[in-house]
Amino acid sequence: MSDDMLVPVIDLRGVGLTYPGPPPVAALKPCDMRIERGVYTTIVGPSGSGKSTLLNVLGLLDAPSAGTYHLDGIDTGSASETRRTSLRAARIGFVFQSFHLLPHRSARENVELAMVYQRVPRRDRRLRAGEALERVGLGHKIERLPTRLSGGERQRVAIARALVGEPSLLLCDEPTGNLDSRTAAAILDLLDALHRDGMTIVVITHDSQVAARGQRRISVHDGVLTDVTSALPAS
Repeated sequence: MSDDMLVPVIDLRGVGLTYPGPPPVAALKPCDMRIERGVYTTIVGPSGSGKSTLLNVLGLLDAPSAGTYHLDGIDTGSASETRRTSLRAARIGFVFQSFHLLPHRSARENVELAMVYQRVPRRDRRLRAGEALERVGLGHKIERLPTRLSGGERQRVAIARALVGEPSLLLCDEPTGNLDSRTAAAILDLLDALHRDGMTIVVITHDSQVAARGQRRISVHDGVLTDVTSALPAS
């Protein structure tokens, strides 16, 4: 096993985030959380619990006000904003509840856009986008516009877009929130398959049934993280 495989994808040490007031709001209390490579983790909590704050920290969208966050062993706290943007593009694949696809671009073009900022040559972008769409079961609809795809198919395009850059972490925010139960189950089956292939996955959700799909489950309440799989504070 290489040394890189021994480095956790996520390593939070005393990480917290307090939004300035008045009055200040401690949205995420200082916490430790370590997620190893290849682990499927679900993070569950009600609205206002701190899930979105944690998502923003893990996704390098917000910088914590306390503690250190190492992503793939890289200290993100000492990184410039330009470096954080680069790390986010190269190492994190995002999947959102609302898909965020451009309606007048084909499925392939939507996936290709994820590689523009990585300066991937156009020919390679087309090839890799096609491969990513094949991987999620949409190789036969690569030229379809999102408006001609079902909700589940649009989410598959979004997952392909997140995967095409070969990220270390697939970070999903309520990925089944806009889907009916049957379609949601199919998307969760796809995430299971990606996990079996070795992908490190973190799913943020308010749905306990979605949370139960992970091999590790963390609960967030009032900004405090608890590892449900061990009933101890997350570590």
